[in-house]
Amino acid sequence: MAEKFDAIVVGAGPSGNSAAYVLARAGLAVLQIERGEYPGSKNVQGAILYSHALERIIPDFREDAPLERHIIEQRAWMLDDDSYVGSIYRSNAFNRPPHNRYTIIRAQFDRWFSRKVQEAGALTICETTVTDLHMDGSRVVGVQTDRAGGSVYADVVILADGVNSLLARKAGFHGELQPRDVALAAKEIHFLPESAIENRFNVQGGQGVVIEMAGKITRGMVGTGFLYTNRESITIGIGCLLSDFQESGISPYALLEQMKMHPAIHPLIEGSEMKEYSAHLIPEGGYNAIPAVYGDGWLMVGDASMFVNGIHREGSNLAMTSGQLAAETVIELAKEGRPMTANNLARYRKKLDDSFVIKDLKKYRRMPDILEHNHQFFTDYPEFLNRAAHTMVTVDGVDKKSKEREIRSGLVTRRSRLGLLGDAFKLWRAFE
Repeated sequence: MAEKFDAIVVGAGPSGNSAAYVLARAGLAVLQIERGEYPGSKNVQGAILYSHALERIIPDFREDAPLERHIIEQRAWMLDDDSYVGSIYRSNAFNRPPHNRYTIIRAQFDRWFSRKVQEAGALTICETTVTDLHMDGSRVVGVQTDRAGGSVYADVVILADGVNSLLARKAGFHGELQPRDVALAAKEIHFLPESAIENRFNVQGGQGVVIEMAGKITRGMVGTGFLYTNRESITIGIGCLLSDFQESGISPYALLEQMKMHPAIHPLIEGSEMKEYSAHLIPEGGYNAIPAVYGDGWLMVGDASMFVNGIHREGSNLAMTSGQLAAETVIELAKEGRPMTANNLARYRKKLDDSFVIKDLKKYRRMPDILEHNHQFFTDYPEFLNRAAHTMVTVDGVDKKSKEREIRSGLVTRRSRLGLLGDAFKLWRAFE
């Protein structure tokens, strides 16, 4: 390892790779340190890639990136025990290149992105853990690794080491993670022939489908389920607040097993071969949980900064954009000959505030607290919606006016008029 670099990036996920790539492309001396065997080795699961964010960094990424399917259909399901009420948006506009969203397998994609980082000129070191930050007073000046003689120095260190950033906590940049601010998600990849996936989801030629799910599959906990179609596999998973898992005693694996047996979900994966399972933490605290993201000699990006939009299930685009903005801040300061002090690096936060990253998180800043304290949105309402749909589509000689009265009466009995008004106001406040 060189003794001194312009920048050290800790982590080789989407945010770390974005930061390292933009820095190296600008000609800075960059060291990227990844604790996994290779970039992506800790992320076997499937995910969604938002092309706009990556296009701004690597415009021609589609030429060789390992993309699974471009998404042309988005489904949203609200489930009770044996049915669902849902919506579908499918557009042929999403079938015309350049495609807006793709499914990816993180292990493959992160490895590809890392190759791009190295081609841009960065030095990437894997199977190496950063154990501490070197400080000169209150300023970060480098990192300590678990390698022999593993002290490395730089003008700035970018922390891209995930939601459970031990370095940031150890250095006092933010406190301990609160269980209410993170979700624990369990994911599996189920392999099926390409033709079977296309038949079951009514797609062809690289088209894909995403299903986002909420309701009784989380057994009253705050969380959602999801299903993504890959080329020859299906990614399926479920995640709930860590605080709810702790209180309920339910394991993520048991919750996922139950979800897979739901009559609306089981036929989609029936006959598949499950080959990969993983569980990981996802930031869910939103705007109010964002820690300090810059300081003397350091910046923080991606999941480490809690940059996940839980309402729209967006993460990789926030990660890549924050990594890009952090790198651009460093590049600008280097060109201006300014030191990497907190006052100067505050420019990064201004860039974030002007971007969709903070604007979207701020828009939904009330939602995490509302959901945490109002579990009826995951129990009473899914059950009511499905029961109401069942009542209206059942032809049994009862007139529709009577059915409507029955539905209204059932809703008022379950939540009361005051409760309904309160819930409506809470949601309005959360989305306005």
